[in-house]
Parts: sequence; structure tokens; C-alpha cells
Amino acid sequence: MSTLAWRPMTEADLDGVAAVAAVGFPDHFEGRDCFENRLALNPSGCFVLAGEGGVKGYLVAYPWTFGSAPALNTLIEALPAEADVFYLHDLALHPDVRGGGWSRPIVEQLAVEAGAAGWPAVALVAVNDAAPFWERHGFAVSDASGMAAKLASYGPDARYMVREL
Repeated sequence: MSTLAWRPMTEADLDGVAAVAAVGFPDHFEGRDCFENRLALNPSGCFVLAGEGGVKGYLVAYPWTFGSAPALNTLIEALPAEADVFYLHDLALHPDVRGGGWSRPIVEQLAVEAGAAGWPAVALVAVNDAAPFWERHGFAVSDASGMAAKLASYGPDARYMVREL
């Protein structure tokens, strides 16, 4: 898998992204149209880990409002004008490449680019008991007011997390 590399996502990658999402998040389904929507809204925040074998991972991020998260598998008409944080919507790796150190480079690239663009933080919702994974990437659990009901829709282990830039 040494031919893999992170690169900007294109429309041609969307089937592969949806396939990785289905394997990576079977309990948090998001369809191809959701990824197509995010790519259209913020292409500079969408990346794939790909090589000769196709798409093996992806990262999707965009401006959003602190202390909130879009509902799963919903389309967004526009990014919020009052956005005050960069939201890491999703990072997924195919099981074939997990544990290979592929997440750190793209998370760090996102943090550097978001900071350079003036965003004060990157926020996310950790699911599937992933809070320790995100802590290793510099994120900390945040008790953002108003997130309890939203987090419940993501599952009992969901945590809203923030990485200050």
C-alpha cells in the first residue's frame, strides 16, 4: 500500500468515499449524496487517501458554528455565514489500511490549513468510542451547551471534541 497518498477529493472519488463510509461507519450511515454535497460546498476541505487500488480513506471538513453539528446524512444548503470553527465532519479509513499511520498526516494538514485561514479551532463529533483516538490528535472533549440532544442521535459514546489552533 506504499502507493497510497492523500490528495484533494474529486467527484470521481465519490463512489469510493461512499464505499469506505459504509465499511467504516455502518451504524452512522451517510450516502454518496451527502459527500457530494460537502464536496460542492467546501472542496478545499475534502481529501481522499487513494492509490492504484482506489479510495482507501477520506476526510471531509468545512466551516461551521461552534457547539453544533449537522444531522447525520443530511444535505446542507449553504455553509453558515456565522461560522466560527472548522468542523471535521468525517475521517474514515478502510480496514485494510488502518493502523498504518495514515490519519496523522491529514489531520495535521487540516489543522495547519485551518489555522492559516484564521479558524481558531477544529471541532468534531467522535463516535464509536473514538475519543481516545482524537485525543492523540490534540482534541479534547468539550461540554458545549446545547449538544446533549444532538450527541444522543450519534450514539451513547458520542463526544463533541475541539482542537484549539
